[in-house]
Amino acid sequence: MDSIFFHRHFEETVLPDGILKGLKIAIQPNISVAGWPTEAGSGALTGFRALEDATLYRLIREAGAYVCGSTRMSEFGFGLTGSRAGKALISQEADVELVLDMTGESRLAAAGASVCGLKPSWGLVSHLGLIGLIPSMECCGIISENINNIRIILKSVAGPDERDFSMPDEEIPDFEPKGVDPAKIAVGILTEVQDALPSTEQNLFRREVDDLKKQGIPIRELSLPDFPLFMAVHQVVGSVEASSAAGRYDSVRYGRRAAGSKNWNEMYLASRGAAFGPLLKSYLFQGAYFQFQNYRAYEDACRLRARLCQQMEKLFTETDFLLFPAFRRGLSEKSLSLADTYAQFAETAFANVAGCPAFYIPPVAEERVGIQLAGPRRSDGRLLNFGEYTQNLRRGGH
Repeated sequence: MDSIFFHRHFEETVLPDGILKGLKIAIQPNISVAGWPTEAGSGALTGFRALEDATLYRLIREAGAYVCGSTRMSEFGFGLTGSRAGKALISQEADVELVLDMTGESRLAAAGASVCGLKPSWGLVSHLGLIGLIPSMECCGIISENINNIRIILKSVAGPDERDFSMPDEEIPDFEPKGVDPAKIAVGILTEVQDALPSTEQNLFRREVDDLKKQGIPIRELSLPDFPLFMAVHQVVGSVEASSAAGRYDSVRYGRRAAGSKNWNEMYLASRGAAFGPLLKSYLFQGAYFQFQNYRAYEDACRLRARLCQQMEKLFTETDFLLFPAFRRGLSEKSLSLADTYAQFAETAFANVAGCPAFYIPPVAEERVGIQLAGPRRSDGRLLNFGEYTQNLRRGGH
């Protein structure tokens, strides 16, 4: 098995005083650090070293964190095959890991390490210097055993970046810890999500729901008939964005260049064929199909995405948070098909499509399962507070 780290950092430096002082953070090699290998898990970036720091990296360093290295990741962060996300926490080589989340990767990595994991609201943290694949859905997730570590990192990195023009001009949430009055909190679960689970998983999830009800959290069932369409939208819109984003990897400036080509076009095609792995190739082929052969389907998916986001916003007028299962199923070290990869993220991809924050809470015992909470966009601070309350409640009941 490959080592956890793609690049280790042992340099002794004097770190500034800040709220992250003393915290060891592992990143992935898609977060640019000037001079570090930054290959994002892909042959398309073989040998590439970042020219400047990502805004995210600069901010955690300015807050006093020690970045101990970059961990191995799946190709451009898509799926978890080949990823070592969460392993640095298990081995106690890091207190926190930053993991790209474009379909639910950071939350399932947290599930694998039995720690907490947050996918922040889209647009809350700068993308500058972050090498990704699906710009409108991905963000840097934060996983740690300690919820306060997640809170102070988010507090350090959230906010506008004048060099990232994709960031919306919105108010920064309040990340200060606050008490929770369960009598004033409404939590919903979606009938369609429960009904889609296999019977064994459905029973496990119902046990967690019933346990929270017994401990005083009011939970009621809601309906979102279009919920299964989140996955379809992700597949179409995500693959088109990926196909477009990957077009820059032509082996001219960086990456592995195929030998024996007679002209630029042959070099481009041969180099891309050699650079990308089977899973990513199938994803890019799918995106190219919708981009060039069936653009109408892409337009329909974009319209459907807007409708789904509106439906989610309406749900959050009826409830403060939504409770979801988060089963880590079917993960493999071997290459998976595109369908199998998406099947892993059946209960997580909705948050990437809608851009809302989602928080994974690990199980309290071996026979129990983890759960996932989601809130409206920019509710990250309140979601962490309620997530911490829920975690303490679950722990106190056992």
